[in-house]
Amino acid sequence: MGKGTCSRLAEAWQCGESRLNRTISQSRVGCYFKLEARKTTFTKELRAGLATFLTMAYIISVNSSILTDSGGPCTIHDCTADPHIQPGPIPDCRLQRNPGYDRCLAETKSDLVVATAAAAAIGSIAMGVFANLPLALAPGMGANAFFTFNMVGFHGTGPLTYGAALAAVMLEGVLFLTISALGLRGRLSRLIPRGIRLASAAGIGIFLAFTGLQAGQGVGLVGPSVSTLVTLSAGALERPAFWLGAAGFVLAAFCLARGLKGGMIYSIVFVTVVSWFRRTQVTIFPLTPTGEAAYAHFCRVVDLHKIKRTAGMVDFKGLKSRAALVPLLTLLYVDILDTTGSMYSMAEYAGFADEKGGFEGEYNAFLVDAGSTIVGAAMGTTTMTTYIESTAGIKEGGRTGLTSVATAVCFVAAIFFTPVLTSVPNWAVGPALVMVGMMMMKLVKEIEWGEAKEAVPAFLTMILMPLTFSIANGIIAGIAVHIVMNLYEYGEVAARWVCRARVAVGEGRNQVSAAAGDVQAAAVLPPV
Repeated sequence: MGKGTCSRLAEAWQCGESRLNRTISQSRVGCYFKLEARKTTFTKELRAGLATFLTMAYIISVNSSILTDSGGPCTIHDCTADPHIQPGPIPDCRLQRNPGYDRCLAETKSDLVVATAAAAAIGSIAMGVFANLPLALAPGMGANAFFTFNMVGFHGTGPLTYGAALAAVMLEGVLFLTISALGLRGRLSRLIPRGIRLASAAGIGIFLAFTGLQAGQGVGLVGPSVSTLVTLSAGALERPAFWLGAAGFVLAAFCLARGLKGGMIYSIVFVTVVSWFRRTQVTIFPLTPTGEAAYAHFCRVVDLHKIKRTAGMVDFKGLKSRAALVPLLTLLYVDILDTTGSMYSMAEYAGFADEKGGFEGEYNAFLVDAGSTIVGAAMGTTTMTTYIESTAGIKEGGRTGLTSVATAVCFVAAIFFTPVLTSVPNWAVGPALVMVGMMMMKLVKEIEWGEAKEAVPAFLTMILMPLTFSIANGIIAGIAVHIVMNLYEYGEVAARWVCRARVAVGEGRNQVSAAAGDVQAAAVLPPV
């Protein structure tokens, strides 16, 4: 009896789903998104959009955590002063635990959770509607770390203010939009040597993994050393939080090995939920005034948080400093390589690419990507990029922009759970950063290591990013060494060009002289 009932319910569900798919496929929505032309259905697109969201939802907590380390708009004026020690703001209060500064950071993190989810929703829905591609957008990993640790610095100790850094991001978006509108994006990406392009992604991966292993934004395994610069952090193996983070890493690795989608989000959820239990050694809500306030905010669960501090903080006046030029060019470089490479690879994977490597909706997709960066900067987040996790939705059968629209709806729903998303501990985010770094390393195998002219610049690019804690330093070093190692070839090319130019000029002169002689001879001959 039970089996018969289940069978009838399953048949009724399938009939209803088929009817719904036929209705929408023949509607204006179905025609606009070309459901029949791309041999897909409405419900398949919805499932694909959910799969994409589950594999990239980690970016909401990870991006907000990384950007909060910059201090955001918080300054020493947000610190709580101690009149018994020093009246007025304390200069180094940003680098110490301070109740006022911590409150500002908590508000900033809530703002950035909303900004990340909102920017991802806007970018993804624009990609779906205007480009009709199953590609989701969100603030890029790598660019957010560069923004935090190289541009603004930890808690605002870098060369640029938070507002000036956002202005650089927005200006980069404008430049990127202009380049995309003129159709120069692909050409610029091809000007970068192949080895450096591949090594840049791998170097950023190592940079992210190194960040995830440290205490500030990770599991706290690696710490500073006076003699060896870095070493095993003192007491790391004795901290329960480290072992909880290690368990999360093993869970993510197991899911990846078994081909299970959403391994990183499962890892983050597992570690975070365990850390929510109070009166444990791994709790994120200790029995302190700060912990009590954080727990009270968490208990609200659903809350429509309004961005108060990070939106509209763009400060173009801060770009007058020379310190803004290199970060601006670095952001543009990373954006060109990251997004362009991701789009072309996913178009190839989905079967959209033609014989020349292009794909339908390519022009609009580039414009949407660049425009999303401008929108994201206005809300306080960093460069937007097309996420490679979109392949999860493509694997589920997503072939149209409806997949991206479904992913955008999921990001909109996440905005209402800000109290939960801001209660993610560092030891839950760290393993995800290490996993992202590992996946970015796979491009190393495509470098021609037997060819020194490609291998040496690539290796320097890759290794200097984590060792100097600067993505820009690695890129500059790689390009500089590439130029030096190819000076002889460049000289040969220049010499051949000069020789051809001289020959062309000589031939032109000879032709002019011959033409002049013919004219003179014609003038001397008497008329017949």
